Amino acid sequence: MELKDWFAKGLTFSEYVEGMSVNKQEMESIENKFSLTEEEKAKLGNVKGNGLKVIVLTEDWCGDAMLNIPILMHIARETDMETRFILRDENLELMDQYLTNGTARSIPIFIFIDGDGQEKAVWGPRAETVQAFVDNERAQLPSADSEDFKEKQGIMFKKMKAAYQEDEQVWHDVAASIIAKLQ
Repeated sequence: MELKDWFAKGLTFSEYVEGMSVNKQEMESIENKFSLTEEEKAKLGNVKGNGLKVIVLTEDWCGDAMLNIPILMHIARETDMETRFILRDENLELMDQYLTNGTARSIPIFIFIDGDGQEKAVWGPRAETVQAFVDNERAQLPSADSEDFKEKQGIMFKKMKAAYQEDEQVWHDVAASIIAKLQ
């Protein structure tokens, strides 16, 4: 299947949100609290009206999707970009074409296509600064066979989720990363 066919198969944002059973409230909260700065909007000026569309490979249980999708939707609205959502677990044929580091089915993945369905850019699953934050948090965990690994991992996940939900700098780092990919 070609990318334009995947786009046609995808869910609209409202259909995706309606079908969510996990992270819906958290994602909507980020979407409501976040707004693009004037500088970010200016950087998107050359993207507006160029007919880009985006295929979003995602799942509602994914914390990175909870963070990144609301930011993408602000960018999409600012640039008149159509979005369609493809659930990763039901569409491994597409997912396996966009593996992270050639092996991982990490999400979300944003596939930007032109009006002819040709790939123009791919972004995901995390902004570089967010990846550095995650890597730093993981580096502080004890070894997986340690007695307190599960407890410490749970604390790490809570800390990451809190940063994803509340830290405006994280949101703008994501926006900057996506915008840079579109330049």
